[in-house]
Amino acid sequence: MKFVDEAQIRVSAGDGGNGCVSFRREKFIPFGGPDGGDGGSGGSVWLVADEGLNTLVDFRHMRSFKAKRGQAGMGSQMYGKGADDVDIRVPVGTVITNVDTDEVIGDLTAHGQRLKVAQGGRGGLGNIHFKSSVNRAPRKFTPGTPGEVRDIKMELRLLADVGLLGFPNAGKSTFIRAVSAATPRVADYPFTTLHPNLGVVRIGTDQSFVVADIPGIIEGAAEGAGLGIQFLRHVSRTSLLLHVVDIRPIDGSDPVEQVRTIEHELKNFDAELVERPRWLVINKSDVYSDEDELKQVADDIVARLEWKEPWFLVSAASEIGTWDVCLKVQQFFDAEREKHRDQKEVSNDVRMRGE
Repeated sequence: MKFVDEAQIRVSAGDGGNGCVSFRREKFIPFGGPDGGDGGSGGSVWLVADEGLNTLVDFRHMRSFKAKRGQAGMGSQMYGKGADDVDIRVPVGTVITNVDTDEVIGDLTAHGQRLKVAQGGRGGLGNIHFKSSVNRAPRKFTPGTPGEVRDIKMELRLLADVGLLGFPNAGKSTFIRAVSAATPRVADYPFTTLHPNLGVVRIGTDQSFVVADIPGIIEGAAEGAGLGIQFLRHVSRTSLLLHVVDIRPIDGSDPVEQVRTIEHELKNFDAELVERPRWLVINKSDVYSDEDELKQVADDIVARLEWKEPWFLVSAASEIGTWDVCLKVQQFFDAEREKHRDQKEVSNDVRMRGE
């Protein structure tokens, strides 16, 4: 299946049914009075998050969704039937934006979460509502209101705790294969990964986190080079970034310059991402057989980067050092949860004292 993480569709809610002009006609009752019923409401359009979906590929060809209009009112005070709503299933993690106003309508982050994107029209009033002491036979009614019509853009942003960054062929896919059950394609040439992959890393009972393997970023990605910013937005939800760099790139480039290039692209895309916790993972340590030389090269990379955050020396292909990275990541999330728990307890304590 081709991965698609962006789509634009038009949603049209149903119009409300018109009210009815009718008069009671029965034997021996020549002036029965008005009995026209109201029209039914038009159907609304909803988006429903479904964890069984992982792409927006279904919307490549089907781009218009329309709910039915409500039934018109009828005589004998019979109201028109309301139209059924239309449910559109989308992947969990979909962000919905109004194309005309560029306003974010909603963000579906949990399975089963629903979001109304087009409100159905209200049914019109029948002439039974316009009877009065001075107008005993009203011929007035109101038409149903039109349903909303909206062009919306949907963006799928992966729900992951950890995002992997790095140049093509840095070993991100190999790393996620080593630490989880995910099986992304791995090869010895750049641009192997063409769509994001998710992997669940299980440390112990009730201890796990989700890693997202983001396709390789190159210089100029924020301006559209390579895969552009198509997948950069997937790291916007992550709490921690692991910056994977090849200790000895196959093209002979400088690992330090690769790190700085991606930092520049992140800043151009979203300056907040550069400030997010980001750890350095120096990969492919097995290319050096001399331990002293390996340590010297790694220390040189860290020193030239003036890296202050945690850093690791691993070989994803040989699974050397990868488990240590996972343990440190789990400790990071455990500490974050503990911090939030303490803040919540303090907040509740202050609230109780204020009462």
